[in-house]
Amino acid sequence: MVIFAGQGDARRSMALLWRSADSGGTRATPGPKPGLDVDTIAAAGIAVAEEQGMAALSMRAVGAWLGRTAMALYTYVPGKNELVDLMHDRVLTELPTEYDTGSGWRPAITAWAEDTWAFYLRHPWVLQVSQARPALGPGEYAQLETVVRILEGLDLEPLRIRRVIAVLFQFVRGMARVAAEHRQAAPETGVSDEEWWTARTALLAELAPDFAERFPALAALESHAAAAAADAAKEGSGDGAPPVEREAEEAFRVGLELILDGIETAERSGPGTLTGSQRASK
Repeated sequence: MVIFAGQGDARRSMALLWRSADSGGTRATPGPKPGLDVDTIAAAGIAVAEEQGMAALSMRAVGAWLGRTAMALYTYVPGKNELVDLMHDRVLTELPTEYDTGSGWRPAITAWAEDTWAFYLRHPWVLQVSQARPALGPGEYAQLETVVRILEGLDLEPLRIRRVIAVLFQFVRGMARVAAEHRQAAPETGVSDEEWWTARTALLAELAPDFAERFPALAALESHAAAAAADAAKEGSGDGAPPVEREAEEAFRVGLELILDGIETAERSGPGTLTGSQRASK
């Protein structure tokens, strides 16, 4: 399920995100109950998404969570599209915005990536909000500012730093999505990872007895990886996490190290070094 941010009225959405005077988000409704406000509604939307998933999110569901009707919310938030923007931006404020760069940018960006990875696994519904069209709220910009400050000392051209930042954000998000889906698979399908893999690997051996001959490089790699995993299990190096989830986390850490190694290599090459595509165009 993919939800696109920024689908509501542009002016009203941005006014709500940035709390400008014309957002209408601070007016209280009359009656015996305390008046609502934008933050309360956004927090309730987050609670619905956390407990019931984004498929269950609606103005009616959020109203029910608050003990109100959907109509009572519209004074503050025009509709679900604007609500999604507010929820997404609000939950991002949970992330740290300050990292110690005294030991250099690499430890700081590693800490940021690990914090962001853990954040996505705590709030997997956030991964369903597409970044193709960001909400452009202060929460998003605070996270971007955080990474820019960590990397601002890199001896790279600004355009390359901008692209490095894009790679980092999308790498962490993409790997977290895989890990989150691993967690969701068993409860949503009623079949454990072990059951799923056992059934299909047995069928693969039966239906493709020539698998190793058809895919020799892959078969050799998997054989060596399985042996290494077995040795690690004997040594008690596991952390208790399910094997598939642990593999996703290891892939995240290895991938992050490779990206950071690449950034260091690019910096040593100097800011004026041409990229492969630039060289090809000469």
